[in-house]
Amino acid sequence: MADDNESNKLWGGRFAGGPAEIMERINASIDFDRKLYAQDIAASKAHCAMLVATGIITAEDGEAIRAGLDQIKGEIEAGRFYLDPALEDIHMHVESRLKEIVGDPAGRLHTARSRNDQVATDFRLWVRDTIDGLDGALSDLQRALLERAEQHAATLMPGFTHLQVAQPVTFGHHMMAYVEMIGRDRGRLSDTRKRLNENPLGSAALAGTSFPIDRHMTAAALGFDRPTANSLDSVSDRDFALEFLSAASICAVHLSRLAEELVIWSSAQFRFARLSDSFSTGSSIMPQKRNPDAAELIRAKTGRIVGSLNTLLIVMKGLPLAYSKDMQEDKEPTFDAAEAMALCVAAMTGMIRDLEINEPVLAKAAGTGFATATDLADWLVQNLNMPFRRAHHVTGALVKMAEDRGCDLSDLSLADMRSVEDGITEAVFGVLTVEKSVASRRSYGGTAPERVREAIAAWKERLA
Repeated sequence: MADDNESNKLWGGRFAGGPAEIMERINASIDFDRKLYAQDIAASKAHCAMLVATGIITAEDGEAIRAGLDQIKGEIEAGRFYLDPALEDIHMHVESRLKEIVGDPAGRLHTARSRNDQVATDFRLWVRDTIDGLDGALSDLQRALLERAEQHAATLMPGFTHLQVAQPVTFGHHMMAYVEMIGRDRGRLSDTRKRLNENPLGSAALAGTSFPIDRHMTAAALGFDRPTANSLDSVSDRDFALEFLSAASICAVHLSRLAEELVIWSSAQFRFARLSDSFSTGSSIMPQKRNPDAAELIRAKTGRIVGSLNTLLIVMKGLPLAYSKDMQEDKEPTFDAAEAMALCVAAMTGMIRDLEINEPVLAKAAGTGFATATDLADWLVQNLNMPFRRAHHVTGALVKMAEDRGCDLSDLSLADMRSVEDGITEAVFGVLTVEKSVASRRSYGGTAPERVREAIAAWKERLA
């Protein structure tokens, strides 16, 4: 463990005494910001190369620094890197170990930069890498949903509003609704990535630097589109993390809604679907139980992800420019949310791929709850030139009649129907089946199997 003097050398000569133990504990972030090691080393190598190219340090020192950084990365990835709480964060750990490896040249690496722009750069790189990984995982989830949609493009099921049977749809159409949602989630993440892809490195503590650095060179080396335009904003901005957490929260809500449907569908009361053994658990006391725990945990983890967004919003809301130590609290919620998101997306993808659909139960349920009542109202409008509000009233009266008799609309006789509206003809029975109802919904974006298959084909082309 480094002594106080060694730690103070990293802070500078301003401090004569060492920090109190409690200060070390509250100040240290190495327990979580160790996740930034790869980004920290990549940014340091780009900074070093720029310092050499601009003549700020020698090529010899630059080569020693580069080799030392590569060695440190290897040690971390091999699990041979010692973490010392007295060194606060991953940036100090890398710098301290670099000095042990290469000696005095290590001290030149921090020329023309500060930990403020260093951490801002590392964190942006980490969020960018996380977005890229999450986008790939969400694309896999879309493919799983598309497979199910294609398999069940014509499989009848009840569509719900207020969790009451509304109109019949197809299971494929239902799956495609989530494909669209996940598509928007990926779009939000893509937008976030575009906005965050600017390089803060070289902004130094808050005012820039007097050294003749080339910020465009480091931006290009790190895959950024450009350097950030204002040094104050560069080190104090965490919009990129907030946007990521916002997009993640919306996506988590979508996953939670689907998880809730899986919980409902797999219940004994619905029996619409069955989760595989891989994503179900049993009961310690009730041998018959088959619990949808993976879906329930996805539903619960939404709260953690939304909570992470709220945490960072509260951290940032009262901070004057530029950097404040409060901003050290930006990483834990972001890391936690990203980990939860990755796990939820992977679990949902597995559940959808393994999901067994109970087609007979779905088809039977599609015809319950007077699901073709809207088709009857539409028929009255189209064939009797009836205003829709009048058709709605007539249909409601017929639904009440069927409900009182304990039968469906299609079980009423023509005489029964004519007792409410004498213009109704035998042709009305042609629209009162769920199959005809679903097939008739041919409007763009509708549930007719032909439209569902068109939507599937369009998405498969986009994902290809």
